[in-house]
Amino acid sequence: MANGLTWPNGKKVAVSVTVMFETWADDKAPTYSVQTTHLKPGTLDHAGKAWSTYGGRVGVWRIIRLLDRLGIPGTFCVNARCTEEYPEAVKQIVRSGHDIAGHAYTQDQLLAYMSLEQQESTIRRSIDLLQQCGGKTVTGWASPVVAFTPETAGFLAKAGLIWTTDVTYADLPIKIQTAHGAIAGVPTTDFSDNRVLRANPRDLYHAHKGTFEYLIENEPMGLFGARDPLSVRRPSPDRRRAQRAVGRVRTLERCLVRPARGTRALGARRRCR
Repeated sequence: MANGLTWPNGKKVAVSVTVMFETWADDKAPTYSVQTTHLKPGTLDHAGKAWSTYGGRVGVWRIIRLLDRLGIPGTFCVNARCTEEYPEAVKQIVRSGHDIAGHAYTQDQLLAYMSLEQQESTIRRSIDLLQQCGGKTVTGWASPVVAFTPETAGFLAKAGLIWTTDVTYADLPIKIQTAHGAIAGVPTTDFSDNRVLRANPRDLYHAHKGTFEYLIENEPMGLFGARDPLSVRRPSPDRRRAQRAVGRVRTLERCLVRPARGTRALGARRRCR
């Protein structure tokens, strides 16, 4: 139950669209990819590393065009190193009217592995780089792989942020109290399209469709999150992989079209004020 709270204009469901715009350090590659054969530990996966750059080179532009065409505002959670590798993409996100949230410096440098001093420094540095490049105030945060610590929310509040997606124990926004003030915890989906990277993209569509329909019909107040990691927006020369890649793009669009056209859903940015 939502304790009597409601969304504006009598809407039952708020739809939040989040895009994870990610990059890795020079000597790192994603731990997942389209490849089915993993290299032995300690070997740099050059193919995986190259694959991870597709989001910044091509995928981000495709997602921006898709959201622009549908008239849907989104929030891009951006690794700060993207401002150095793909500055024009970061600037275009802002020009297209979308929000930018902090997402640490690179996807492989996790806050959970850092000292408290390193963690606070990474948060501050990430916010500064994003604001300098995009020219827009950063108000929110999403820790890479949701690897936060008990101190993370306090560091975010201290840095002036007002919301975080580091919430795995609620399905509606909550208030998190810290030594540096309160910050909003805004949950997001944990079923993004890397779950169907080598499988059927229709699984992603059906998971989102079923969730949205359930919220509309059964919950007095719901939050529907559509999240997309850019690194999987990659066509492939292999026919079956290419079909799955195209299917994922079409699936994302189908996931967004119904909430965008629905009369009982509210389009929501991650602005919790």
